[in-house]
Amino acid sequence: MAADAPDESATSRATDRPGDASPFALGLLLRRAHWRAAAVMTEALRPLGIELRHFAVLIVLVEHGPTMQRDLAAATGSDKAGVMRVVDDLERRGLAERKAVPGDRRARAVEITPDGLALFDAAHVAAGPLAERLVAELAPGEPEQLADLLTRFAYPRGENS
Repeated sequence: MAADAPDESATSRATDRPGDASPFALGLLLRRAHWRAAAVMTEALRPLGIELRHFAVLIVLVEHGPTMQRDLAAATGSDKAGVMRVVDDLERRGLAERKAVPGDRRARAVEITPDGLALFDAAHVAAGPLAERLVAELAPGEPEQLADLLTRFAYPRGENS
């Protein structure tokens, strides 16, 4: 009976179900993993009054020091307008400030404040138990293995940026 035969076109349709052989499966699975991780990290940040987009900027400021807004956009994968709104939010909260760049009257670098650094540290403390919950289904050693695989995937051939 033709209705009982599997539809050949359906077997190659992309899903994010375990075992999917679609060429899109890995990307879709990574997207689902990102959503799950982002939800957990959002939960950690909520009591601190910031969102992941704010934390992403703070990460760059901690790692690189004072940074031009256009460089923040590139480093966070955001657009210039979005980064401007995030920096505005961080400035209102006293977590970052714009400072003049010597030699360029129009340019402003964004710098984390001591309050921003304290919040950054508090976010890591808050995220600890939630991050453990995120990998609770993995066996001993697998969280480290996952981190290693994702690092090699995200930074091919040892690229660090």
